[in-house]
Amino acid sequence: QVQLVESGGGLVQAGGSLRLSCAASGRTFRMNMMGWFRQGPGKEREFVAAISWISDRTYTDSVKGRFTISRDNAKKMVYLQMNSLKPEDTAVYYCAARQTASISEEPEEYDYWGQGTQVTVSS
Repeated sequence: QVQLVESGGGLVQAGGSLRLSCAASGRTFRMNMMGWFRQGPGKEREFVAAISWISDRTYTDSVKGRFTISRDNAKKMVYLQMNSLKPEDTAVYYCAARQTASISEEPEEYDYWGQGTQVTVSS
């Protein structure tokens, strides 16, 4: 089992920045691909970014150039630095872990999930 706990969400004005953190515990040696997803009001959960054990990264097009995913394997932490935030970034952001090493943008292919942290961007 892997437990994931997100933090760092909040209310920010458009153009501002937030840094989300995800703390992993449990059998973390099993986690390879780590991802961030988000779910806005009335929307389905969508992929935001993912990072492999060796820090290969992938992003959805809408956040490229604004968000950066990173990880600290020694501290068992994953981060999402979000800059130039827009009102359409408003959502609950979830950290997820996938036991296999291959990159995936599909929520159903992730094995463990955090409880989510709310990000609200005002215009």
